[in-house]
Amino acid sequence: MRATVMYAAGDVRVENVPDASLVEPTDALVRVTHACICGSDLWPYKTMERSDAGRQMGHEAIGIVEDVGADVRTLKQGDLVVMPFAFSDGTCVFCHEGLQTSCVHGGFFGTEDVAGAQAEAVRVPQADGTLVVLPVDEDDALMPSLLTLSDVMGTGHHAAVAGHVGPGKTAAVVGDGAVGLCGVIAAKRLGAEQIIILGRHPDRIALAREFGATDVVSERGEEAIERVRDLTDGFGVHSVLECVGLEQSELTAIEIARPGGAVGRVGVPQDETMPASQPAFYNNVSVSGGPAPVRAYIEELLPDILEGQIEPGRVLDRVIGLDEAPDGYRAMNDREAIKVMIES
Repeated sequence: MRATVMYAAGDVRVENVPDASLVEPTDALVRVTHACICGSDLWPYKTMERSDAGRQMGHEAIGIVEDVGADVRTLKQGDLVVMPFAFSDGTCVFCHEGLQTSCVHGGFFGTEDVAGAQAEAVRVPQADGTLVVLPVDEDDALMPSLLTLSDVMGTGHHAAVAGHVGPGKTAAVVGDGAVGLCGVIAAKRLGAEQIIILGRHPDRIALAREFGATDVVSERGEEAIERVRDLTDGFGVHSVLECVGLEQSELTAIEIARPGGAVGRVGVPQDETMPASQPAFYNNVSVSGGPAPVRAYIEELLPDILEGQIEPGRVLDRVIGLDEAPDGYRAMNDREAIKVMIES
């Protein structure tokens, strides 16, 4: 089968690889109909050291169940399913607590252990606890929005939840990528009264405003912090959604939170230490978040997509075929696209 393989920074190829197949009795084999390139895929695209074996990429997908293992009970051949970026058994203590990314039998797609989904097919471990059957056909117009349930919409929502967004509160979203834009949707959906987007790309800012952003801050560093304070009577915001993961974005997030506020961080941190620990401490700012347990949020978010209440699929602004994946990486890295969808 064909699959996207990364060998080093900037070296992405679509190659023939061994067919995906069932390994464990809890597996499902899914033919991928829609996948996408994630902002987090750009970190190895910039920094990965050369590997002779390469890494099969992709952790977001919708597809058709082709086969299931002997122990799979909730899925059948022909089901259209969405695949969260982490697999989980759905039965362990952490799954019951809604933290499927810490499942004791779980893991992540696109790693050395489990191949990625930017491919013609993918093996899904712990299929019963991972996959969610979608009540639509594979050519439904809602497919882009449904695909965001595999990662970016759930991740933006997780940032809002971790940041304690609620009715009447002020919120700021640091980062205008796909996750940040979905964070705007999430903040609006949870009732934030004022939503400030920190970003500087005109097309993304325009989309953020359509999603519900009330204010835009395009400055960075101290200037951005001062602008946010100017917009909030000098206090800062109740909730910050940190959707980047760089030192400057994390520092900005903590500095723009008002005393007693909260930061929900979902940008994969690129440094071992967290900046601004003293301002966070002295201002009683809560900092939480992490890999979003998107499986926990699908049932909550799915009805809003099906009813047209939210349209997160609009962040997928370029559609390509699988063989065009290397150019999709380039386009996202060069900021020519917000997020690229791959159709098989």
